[in-house]
Parts: sequence; structure tokens; C-alpha cells
Amino acid sequence: MLEDRHYMRQPRFRAQVSVTVVLLGVLVVAYVLQLVLERFSTFPTNYYLALSLDGLRQGFVWQLITFQFMHGGWLHLLLNCWAIYMFGRELEATLGRGRFLALYFSSGVIGGLLQALAGLALGGVFAAPVVGASAGAFGLVAAFAMLYPERPLMLLLFFIIPVNMRAKFLLLFSGIVALAGILFPASNSLTQTGPGVAHAAHLGGMIAGILFIRFAADWRWPQFQRRAPSPRRLVRVPSPKSSAWGRARGNEQEDLPPDEFLSKEVDPILDKISAHGIQSLTERERRILEAAREKMAKR
Repeated sequence: MLEDRHYMRQPRFRAQVSVTVVLLGVLVVAYVLQLVLERFSTFPTNYYLALSLDGLRQGFVWQLITFQFMHGGWLHLLLNCWAIYMFGRELEATLGRGRFLALYFSSGVIGGLLQALAGLALGGVFAAPVVGASAGAFGLVAAFAMLYPERPLMLLLFFIIPVNMRAKFLLLFSGIVALAGILFPASNSLTQTGPGVAHAAHLGGMIAGILFIRFAADWRWPQFQRRAPSPRRLVRVPSPKSSAWGRARGNEQEDLPPDEFLSKEVDPILDKISAHGIQSLTERERRILEAAREKMAKR
């Protein structure tokens, strides 16, 4: 049977676990562990794991990663998880799992570094310890807006008021809010008795997301290809005979026996997926795969 062919048993055709979902699970588990350590042990979690200017000065460079797994409360965790889930799934499908993780963690690291630089230059609330996955989440928002600027989004303001906004305007609005929080730090509620907003980390995450798509993206992907203007060509009017011949060639694939269709058309596409990922396929190759699935479903 067609289902017994060797490539149908390859891992690429099996259901793959979403890295976005795994990341969300890790964030929840990490926060539970944070609560356990803070409640039942004397381990100074904020001193060693939260991102702080003093910690970086002492060489605690791992804080650039660990602070991304800590949160200031369940609502803080919920908001970040919502943003990661909303934008991460499609970015993972577009970029691939490896590049998606590189985008997320690099956004977190650059956001943390910018927050630390703000603390060094401005002091005050910017020098306080920082926790949260917000920088990585805003990196995903920026990358999504770069890839799909006209994509309409339905957002719930204060979890109640529905707001329609295109992705590019969401990025613009988020950037303005972050800049305002840096320029007017009095509006930042970060104190010793309550959590605040790390606006510099948010801005750094957005900058990282933009730069990742602009410079670190693989330009071989169809959605990132720079298309040169096509030269002018003479317009040809096809004759009825040539049109009939074109239709005959177009239908030739459909009329091939299943085994010959798979070996001639599908196998090279599968090799391409194995080498470059499914995002490297052209629209024609995707249609061929869909035709192959239909042929198998009819048997």
C-alpha cells in the first residue's frame, strides 16, 4: 500500500510537538519552582536568578537567561504566556523550531541587556531586578508584525473591550508605550513594594525581533525573497493548438499512476523538505503534496 512507502515512516510526517506549547509548559513549571523556593527555602532566587545590574557586575551572566523564566505573579505569567501562544505558533511554523527559539531567547537577552544599560545610565527604577518573559514575547510581536504587517488582530483591551488592530499598528503602539515608559519613568510603578514594567526590556525585545527578521532571516525562504523587477517581455497570443498542448501537459501529472506520481513528483519534494524544511516549498510543490494526499485518501 502507498502508506507503507519508506518516506511515510519518516519522522517528518509524524505529528511534531509544538515548541511553543513546550515553552509555555516550561514557563509554568519554572514559576511553580520559583514559588516553592521562595516559600520553603532560604535560597536567594532574586539575587542569583533575577536580572540585575549588580548581578551582571559580579559576573552572573546566566541571569540574562534565568530572568526569562521568572515572573512577578500569576497575572504577569498569564499575560506573557498569552502573547507567546498568540504569536509563537505561526512564527514557529514559518521560521522552524530552531530559528523560533533563537528569535525568542535572543530577544530576551537583548531586552535584558538594554534594561541593564538603562539602569546604568538612568539608575532609579531601571536598576531594580527584572523578571519575566516579556522581552522575548515582544520580540515575537515585532517579528510577527515584520512578516505579516497587514494581518488583522482581535485584541481584548483590559480583557474586556475588543479592539481590531493590524499587526504593524500593534508594534507601533507597543513601541510608543515602551518609549514613553523610558522617557517618563515617573509613570513606571516599579517600587520596593510592588512590581513594575521593564519598558527598556520590552523595547529591546522589539528591536531584537525586527533585526532578526531584517538581517538574520534566511532569504531563501519564499516569504523573504527579494524579487528583482522582471524585464519587459513581448505579449504572445497563444494559438488554440498550443493551449490544448499546455492543458495536456498540465493534466499529465493528474493522470499518472499513483506509484509513478509519487516517485517522480513527491519523492524530490520530500528530499527538499528533509534538507531545507517545509517552509522552503514553493506554491506548486505544496499543491503537488496536496494532490498526493488526495490520491492516497482515495485508495
